[in-house]
Amino acid sequence: MPNPMTTKGADDLREELAHRKTALRHEITQAIAEARAHGDLKENAEYHAAREKQSFIEGRISELEDVTSRAEVVDSKKLNGEKVTFGTSVEVVDEETDEESLYHIVGPYETDVSKRMIS
Repeated sequence: MPNPMTTKGADDLREELAHRKTALRHEITQAIAEARAHGDLKENAEYHAAREKQSFIEGRISELEDVTSRAEVVDSKKLNGEKVTFGTSVEVVDEETDEESLYHIVGPYETDVSKRMIS
């Protein structure tokens, strides 16, 4: 099933994937090697923590590879402004305070309420 996302969202996920595959993999490999050097692995908390972190990193890499491989980038410039759909921005007004807020409609992997990006 395709994952709809904006160009920026797809770029951000690809950047995160590249960072995890290069920098984070290298860092965790070094951390595991250092922890191994401390001796007995059965009671080596640093080693077990590093391996757990490695597992998390690899899991996220797998998820990002899957999501980016199925990314369907939607060019919001090609959408008309008549309906609220994926890729559009919507301004809402609080009826009590007249405060205006701008929200962006994005895919599920881009959702970040703190940045007013909702799906």
